[in-house]
Amino acid sequence: MNKKRILIVLLSILFILIIGVSIHFYRIKHARVDITYNDLVVEVYEKRHVSSFIKSINGKIIDDYIIDSDSLGKKNISFQYINTDNIKVTSFFDIKVVDKTAPLIWISDTYSLGVGSKRSLTDLILCGDNYDKKPKCYIEGDYDLNKIGKYDLVIHASDSSKNKTSKSFTLNVYDPKNVKSKERKTVYFSDVLGKYKNNKVGLDLSKWQGNVDFSKLSQAGVSFVILRVGSTRGNGGEYVLDEMFKKNISEALKYKIPVGVYFYSYASNIKEARNDARWVIKQIKDYKVKLGVSFDWEDWSYFNSYNISFHDLNEISNAFMDEISKAKYKTMLYSSKNYLELIWNNKKYDTWLAHYTDKTNYLGKYKYWQICDTGRVDGINGNVDIDIMYE
Repeated sequence: MNKKRILIVLLSILFILIIGVSIHFYRIKHARVDITYNDLVVEVYEKRHVSSFIKSINGKIIDDYIIDSDSLGKKNISFQYINTDNIKVTSFFDIKVVDKTAPLIWISDTYSLGVGSKRSLTDLILCGDNYDKKPKCYIEGDYDLNKIGKYDLVIHASDSSKNKTSKSFTLNVYDPKNVKSKERKTVYFSDVLGKYKNNKVGLDLSKWQGNVDFSKLSQAGVSFVILRVGSTRGNGGEYVLDEMFKKNISEALKYKIPVGVYFYSYASNIKEARNDARWVIKQIKDYKVKLGVSFDWEDWSYFNSYNISFHDLNEISNAFMDEISKAKYKTMLYSSKNYLELIWNNKKYDTWLAHYTDKTNYLGKYKYWQICDTGRVDGINGNVDIDIMYE
């Protein structure tokens, strides 16, 4: 008799559960969905949350995640939300990822080239794209790199999304023997120190400055130095420690001058960038590098041969700086004003701006400003870069 009662109780519980589950799924299946959408077209690499595509919704989104827009084409987006009847609903919509950004051609009205150049113009003139690794670039017009003269040309660029850019320019093929170097203005460290009394003024140094007298730098009021730790022998080459690095960092620390370092990179992918960072970390682990590590990529005259997009290049720099940051060092991106404005998209880390002018008109944020490469200071024979630190 007891067994029969237990069986009846179990069957009753099972019946109740079945009824409950059925009601639950019935409510979900027939849950009220009232959603209207905004424009469902998004630019490639644009950071957009699910909610940015929704104009109105009868409830609250549970996970308002950032959608993946790293590749072109149609994408199905799914998300869940709790509707006004307190029911969890799964909904879907399609977006279209597009590329509306035209390729960039880095050229002014005149392009000068020494007669007899062995490299082609389309290799020399930077032609890149935010998405395509190799946009189509060609030159319209006749010219002869083996004949001195001026040639009026047009360079065209197009990407896989049919975005196009064209620029007219004059090619000036000249005899290098007849070119006289222009004298550039010397900037004295003492003058900069007097002008920027409320900021720290320092230098960046490499083997090109030769033997530096850090005792004299200290006396001159140098507040910090950023030292070139090294580089590779071109893209894919072996690592090379700057021949003055060990002496420079030891002497700087001896005279209690705060130190940062920079690495001149030729990385063409994320793996190489991470390896660059790990190599730097090994070189500096025994020193106090208070001002951190800067990423310096400047191989613009060979950019076309790297077969990378501008997005790829930014991912490379981020990979380097992420690795440095993981090792508990400060990190930043070094570049000149124009490249910062048109190519780099550095939002995560500090920026070291290079802009040789009395007053920069760069509108982005920056931690350091390299104001010249013709600086003079007691303790260094020859020119040196002068930098301003903003704390």
